[in-house]
Amino acid sequence: MCGIAGIMMRDGSTPNIDILDKLANAISHRGPDGQGRHISGAIGLVQTRLAIIDLNTGDQPLYDKDGSGSVLVGNGEIYNYLELRKEFGEEKFSTNSDCEIPLQTYLRDGVTYADNLRGMYALAIHDPNENKLIITRDPFGIKPLYYVEQENYFAFASEAQALINANLVDPIVSDRKQHELLQLQFTCGQNTIYENIKRVWPGETIVIQSGRIVERHLRPALPQRKPRTITDKEALSQLDEILYTTVDIHQRSDVPYGLFLSGGIDSTILLSLMAELNDKPVIAYTAGFSDTQVHDERDHARMLASVTGADHHEINFGEKDFWQTLPQIAAAMDDPAADYAILPTWKLAKAAAQDLKVVLSGEGGDELFAGYGRYRSVMRPWWLGGRNVRHRGIFDNMNILLDNSTSWRDRITSHEAVSTNSGCNKLQTAQAIDCADWLPNDLLTKLDRCLMAHGLEGRTPFLDPVVAEFAYLLPDKLKVKGRLGKWLLRSWLEKRMPEAKPFEKKRGFTVPVGEWIINKGRVLGELVAKQDSIKEIADAKSVEKLFITEGKRESFAAWSLLFYALWHKANIEQINPNNRNILDVLEG
Repeated sequence: MCGIAGIMMRDGSTPNIDILDKLANAISHRGPDGQGRHISGAIGLVQTRLAIIDLNTGDQPLYDKDGSGSVLVGNGEIYNYLELRKEFGEEKFSTNSDCEIPLQTYLRDGVTYADNLRGMYALAIHDPNENKLIITRDPFGIKPLYYVEQENYFAFASEAQALINANLVDPIVSDRKQHELLQLQFTCGQNTIYENIKRVWPGETIVIQSGRIVERHLRPALPQRKPRTITDKEALSQLDEILYTTVDIHQRSDVPYGLFLSGGIDSTILLSLMAELNDKPVIAYTAGFSDTQVHDERDHARMLASVTGADHHEINFGEKDFWQTLPQIAAAMDDPAADYAILPTWKLAKAAAQDLKVVLSGEGGDELFAGYGRYRSVMRPWWLGGRNVRHRGIFDNMNILLDNSTSWRDRITSHEAVSTNSGCNKLQTAQAIDCADWLPNDLLTKLDRCLMAHGLEGRTPFLDPVVAEFAYLLPDKLKVKGRLGKWLLRSWLEKRMPEAKPFEKKRGFTVPVGEWIINKGRVLGELVAKQDSIKEIADAKSVEKLFITEGKRESFAAWSLLFYALWHKANIEQINPNNRNILDVLEG
C-alpha cells in the first residue's frame, strides 16, 4: 500500500520540483517505508511506499525491463500477480513486486490492461513512446484517486488534500456537494466536495496527453444481468470454493497480517477461513464501547475468537476518545464522510499498526449479499411499506438547513433509472446504487483514510471481482428470506461455525455519539452554531436546539453538523487541530 501523485504539464515544460516535493510530503503518511520519483519531459511522478510484498526489490517507480521506457507507480495490491506472471514468463520481470504485473499487461493490452487484474489499486503509467499518462482505479474504488485538470497542467494524487497542499487547486467548497454531504453523510459521483477536484471513477482508466484527458475506459464492478438460476446446494458449493480461494490470495503478504473482527457475519466468515488457512493464530481486533447504552460486540467476538484460537485484542473507544480524537480524524477525512464508524476504525487502526502492516476487513459483504434492511424494503410494494434506497435525507423535515431542496438525491435517481433499464431487478438496483457511491465514497474512504493515517493496509476480500459476479447474480431468495438478508452467507456460516449463531438477528452497529454529544449539548450547540461554515448553511437557533434534543434522528443530525464544522476547520480553513479537543478547536 502506498501513495501516488503526479503532474503533466500542458506546454511540455519540466514539472516544478517544489510541487513534486509538496505532493510527496502530503502523502508521506501513506508510505513511511520510502519514496520514489520519476521525471521525464513534461511528466513528474512520485510514490511513497508501505512495503508489503517484495520488501527488497519492490521499490517504485517500476520500469519496463525490455527498455520501452514505460514506467509505473502504484498504490495497492494485485492479488493474482503470481498467476499472471506465468502468462509472461519470469524473464519479463526484474522484481518480485505484484505491481510489476500491470506494467506488463499495459504493454501487451493497452488501455484495457487492468481488465484482468484481481486486486485493489490506483495506478499511474507513463508511456513516453505515445507521450501518454495513464491513470487507473480498481472497479470498486477500494483505493482512492483524485485529479485536477487546469489550464496549464493535469495533476493527480491518492488524496485530495495533496493537490491542495501542493497549491495546485484552492480548497473551495461546492455548494451542491455540501448539501449532498449533509443529507447523505457522503458525496456522490465524479465531483468531490471541492470545486475543481474530481474523482477517478471506480474501474476507470483515463488517458492524458499534453495535460488533457483524451480517452476514458470503464471496467464495471458488477455484471449487468438478471439473477441466474441455481440450487441452494450448488450455490453453497460454489460459495465455499470462491471464499476459500479469495481469502487465500488476499493473505499474500511478506509482512504480518490480521483481522478486524466485529462479530458480524462477514468478519466471522473471514475469521473462520483465516483460522483454517494459517498455521499461527489469527490476530484479531474488536472495538467496543463501555459505559454506554449501545450494544457492545466484544462478548460475541471474544467467544468466536476463543472457538478459533485467535489472538484477540479488544479496543475500547470511550467518551474521552471522542472528545480528544475527532478533530484529528475529521482532518484526515479530506474527502468527507460523516460516518461515525470512523471513530472506532481510527482507534482500531492505531492499535493494529503497532504489530501489523495488513488487516483484512468485511466491507462489501452487506452490499453484495444483501445484508441491509433497506434492501428488504425496496423488494416490498409501496402499500406494504416499500421504499426506494435513501428516500429520505438526514435533515428532511427538520427545518434546520437553509436549503431544503431534494437535489441531493439526483444521482441516486439517475442510478435507479440506469439500473432498471439495464434489466436489473429491484434488489439488484439497490445493490448497484450502494456499490456505485455509498461503498467507495463512505465505507471505503473511511477505511482508507483511518488506516493509511497509521501506515496500515486494509484488504476487503468480499470486494473481489470473482466474489462480486457470483453474489450479484444470485437469485433473490438466496440473498433475502423473510426478515433476514445475506441468507446464503448465513447458511454457509451455520455449517462452518454454528457457534456464531448466524440466523439470530444481529443488532445494528452503533457508536454512542448521541450520548456523548448530549452530555455537553448546550455548550457544543452554541459553538457549532457560531461557526461560519455552519451559519451559511443552517439556522443558528435551530442548531442550538438540535444539540440539546434527544432522539435518534436528532442525534445523527447533530453529529453530522459537528463533523462538518470540524472537517471545514481543518480542510477548508486549513487550521491544524494540533491534538486539541473538540471544544478547543471550535473555540478557535
